[in-house]
Amino acid sequence: MTDSFSRRDWLKTVAGASAGAAVSAAAPAPAGAEPPTPAPAVQTAVQVRDVHAPGDIVDLVSTSDVFIPPRGRSFMKFSFDFPEPSVAFGDHRFGFLVFTEENTYALDRARMRAGGTGDALQLTCDGFTWAGGQEKAPGTLTATFRRTGTTIEWDVVAEMPHPIKTVTTVIRDVPRGRIAVGGGAPFDPTDGDVLAGYTFGAGDLHGAGVPISITTPIAAALPSDGDVYALSTLDDRVRPKRFYFQAGERAYRVEAIYEHDAWRDDRRVAVPRWRLARTTSLDAAVQQHMQHVERAFDLETWEARTDVPRWMRDVALVTTLHGQHYTGFIFNDYARQLEILRWMATQIPASRVLVFLAAWDGRYYWDYPKYEVPARMGGEAGFRRLIGEGQRMGFKMMPMYGTNSANRKLAMWPKIAGGVTRKIDGDTYHLNWVDWNNDRHQDGWLEYMNLGADPWRNWLEGRIAEMIERYGVDAYFLDIVGGHVNSTTGDMHEGTRRMITNLRAKYPKVVAVGEMPYDALHGFIPMFHAGGGPLWQKYSRFYSHLSAPAPGRGSSGVHESGFGRFNTETLGLYPSTIPTLQVVDDTFTKHRDTMAAIIARAKARAGIA
Repeated sequence: MTDSFSRRDWLKTVAGASAGAAVSAAAPAPAGAEPPTPAPAVQTAVQVRDVHAPGDIVDLVSTSDVFIPPRGRSFMKFSFDFPEPSVAFGDHRFGFLVFTEENTYALDRARMRAGGTGDALQLTCDGFTWAGGQEKAPGTLTATFRRTGTTIEWDVVAEMPHPIKTVTTVIRDVPRGRIAVGGGAPFDPTDGDVLAGYTFGAGDLHGAGVPISITTPIAAALPSDGDVYALSTLDDRVRPKRFYFQAGERAYRVEAIYEHDAWRDDRRVAVPRWRLARTTSLDAAVQQHMQHVERAFDLETWEARTDVPRWMRDVALVTTLHGQHYTGFIFNDYARQLEILRWMATQIPASRVLVFLAAWDGRYYWDYPKYEVPARMGGEAGFRRLIGEGQRMGFKMMPMYGTNSANRKLAMWPKIAGGVTRKIDGDTYHLNWVDWNNDRHQDGWLEYMNLGADPWRNWLEGRIAEMIERYGVDAYFLDIVGGHVNSTTGDMHEGTRRMITNLRAKYPKVVAVGEMPYDALHGFIPMFHAGGGPLWQKYSRFYSHLSAPAPGRGSSGVHESGFGRFNTETLGLYPSTIPTLQVVDDTFTKHRDTMAAIIARAKARAGIA
């Protein structure tokens, strides 16, 4: 992936790693690839225990047991032997790296001690090295291991004079095989390396070393179909996790990477427990992981959810009415949108339709986050007529908001500037990867905002609340709500949950809908577009992304991707999503027959006569 990718490509990357996502990711695995023949094990599984007793300290470096130079896809790495002294436990050897804002530290081999049995062991170290082992540094690390059957779990506590931002466990002796990340389908990376990041690419979507973006933190190696090594976290907070599989002749060197809260400067960090489970199937490993996720984030089944209004359970069709493009081009003003809804009400019971108002508020993204009714679309009177008459016909009305997007060139920017997202190293995260004006240059006037920061959360919550109170809409859509970034300005996930919880308390009949979910979001958002694999159908419902090709030429409407190919056979409908009808400038005038066909299929699926 490069900097010059569209948001549609990004959506594919984000959604594709979730189990059975409706849109496939640009995954490293070629289509139809055969599982590799497992190589004979050396220094793996039982042989590690034959060679090393529990607690043995083994002298290893970063280049031990991996291909040097790399033989396939690779990522940045040190160009020398970085110390990674490791302790033997079970079928593996475990090492640790600690990262501060200014350097990388390894355990000091001379100051490591380990004691215990094959079922429980503790490693302590009261000193670190840096400069590749040439210099010493103070600090401590304690790792506590326990084994139950074929499952190993461990906790890590690290302390240093400098604030700690990341702690990595290096796991050796994971047999080569196919790789599965985020609960998705296994693929064969051949001799290349694999990096996956939870969530939203673990905050890295651009530049070199971009990971596969996953929506739940689990990764696995499959030496064979009946032998799975699954690595997951027991964290009960949304924090970045990265999984790095580095290939060797017969085994992977695996990094389980925990990134600490960016808004804290903790010099002592307790890493949430890691789990390495050997199971007989990937499904069993994912099920075990999801049991933890359900407990940690209070996930309920769709049937048991209490935040789903009756009308949402009955939705048979979502229609996306595209409004005003970034350039100011209007696809459908309020009067045209109302005309379309009047016709649709003759084709399907309006009470079974959710109306998604995309770019109702002016120039798409440029006017974010004013969220005011623009005169060119029909003004206050036109918008009020659209919402009121639409609801009287039975339609449910849902305007769109940018969860984390703000134009810093707007006059109100100083009021919200404190809500900008800054990544863990302090760099401002700009929303600068879209060529909005087609000058073949990615535009840089947007900032990526953080609901974990009071100025931004208060602003956005206020704009949504005003919409609900003035116009009585039925739902609100949060664009890119799944775009979690670990920000120094506050806990983005908790800020998101807080805003939605506040709005639900004030307006209990109004429901939030989002884009691109990760696991924890299913705890308080019941419907999304994009990311609706079978793993997540248990908790939420999904409809097609607003960029999906509209009937006819395949316009993406207000979305920046432009044009795609509309499938005249499937009509752009998928079994895993609620039937979705995209309406752009020529849909109603030139392709009304296709609109009617989509509506007919939606009715048939819902059992509407």
